[in-house]
Amino acid sequence: MELLRFATAGSVDDGKSTLIGRLLFDTQSLLEDQLAAVERTSHARGDEYVNLALLLDGLKAEREQGITIDVAYRSFATAKRRFIIADTPGHLQYTRNMVTGASTADLALILVDARKGVVEQTRRHAFLASLLRVPHLVLCVNKMDLVGYDADVFERIREEFRQFSMKLDVTDLAFIPVCALGGDNVVTRSGRMPWYQGPTLLHHLENVHIASDRDLIHLRFPVQSVIRPASTKQFHDHRSYAGQILGGVMRPGDEVKALPSGFTTRIQSLEVAGRPVAEAFPPMSVSVTLEDALDVGRGDMLCRPGNPPTVGQDVDAMVCWLSDAAVLGAGARLALKHTTRMARAMVKRLHYRLDVNTLHRDVGSPGLKLNEVGRVTLRTTVPLFFDAYRRNRGTGSFILIDEGTNATVGAGMINGPAVEG
Repeated sequence: MELLRFATAGSVDDGKSTLIGRLLFDTQSLLEDQLAAVERTSHARGDEYVNLALLLDGLKAEREQGITIDVAYRSFATAKRRFIIADTPGHLQYTRNMVTGASTADLALILVDARKGVVEQTRRHAFLASLLRVPHLVLCVNKMDLVGYDADVFERIREEFRQFSMKLDVTDLAFIPVCALGGDNVVTRSGRMPWYQGPTLLHHLENVHIASDRDLIHLRFPVQSVIRPASTKQFHDHRSYAGQILGGVMRPGDEVKALPSGFTTRIQSLEVAGRPVAEAFPPMSVSVTLEDALDVGRGDMLCRPGNPPTVGQDVDAMVCWLSDAAVLGAGARLALKHTTRMARAMVKRLHYRLDVNTLHRDVGSPGLKLNEVGRVTLRTTVPLFFDAYRRNRGTGSFILIDEGTNATVGAGMINGPAVEG
């Protein structure tokens, strides 16, 4: 069954957790004890209704304040699809958590309070979803009950967001008016908004086309580990390479090139969970056996001989800075993890800081602070095998790590090889 990953975003109190709770409740994806626990907590808080948002707010501070702080992951399934939800925070100081949740999403679901309309965090999260190349975007205008289910309010918000989205790189955009608290247009169509003729949120999630979002042309297989079984009797001279396919299709007999050595060979066999398969494609995790004994290890990459990634040590990238303990500026030295390859990196140049609200480029910025986004040139100690992020999110992304604390301090999206001048 096909899997859709989607992330919720939006400003504080727009109803993200309530909407996800409603999806889980109306699709009968909750266990009886989960629902009973939420009912008890709602009663103890003095709520006049079952507060479905509590299904997502797992931290004590979240329940006390009624906000989302951490990224909460939930899964459910219908007859058509499986879903993994990342419920991300709306507060400005937790923007980095929103980046974490949206980085692997196929779809971003941005909520807007019908009373407030498009606000700063709406634009911020829409921009970040665009920067992260989330292929599909849905704007849910929530709390329609508090504006009398007025069609004019919905149309005004839709037009305002549509105008802003024209400045972004958004390829698929949908608008749905909902009331998460009452379930209007979430799973079932609302009789209170007859003027809306589009799909419900669940119908849209079940039918949005995601198969073409993945790169099936350019083979990219970063090697994660070498498999050498201890039992030489059962697996005589066995050597295979495990990893996740980030692009292209692999079949036994296909010719591949190993990077960085440049030697070519052919695929002898493919296995998934110990069973042979005739072909494999993204995002499958597979074990690959090659016909020839090449020197291939963790951090290396298999690709097509005539279609390799860019190989280089100087990259031009957009970086979202995730640390409040330091500022990212020219000369900073960090560890960098790209696919399965580790390197040390130095910031050669900070080109500009990008104001995610106005999209203005501040070329005089001395550095990036927490939650800020900017364009940088990095120099790595070893060559990376990369593609532009817009072509392949897997081989076009990386994270920056503070070597002293081992904390992740930055998320990067590669534009391409650096061209100084």
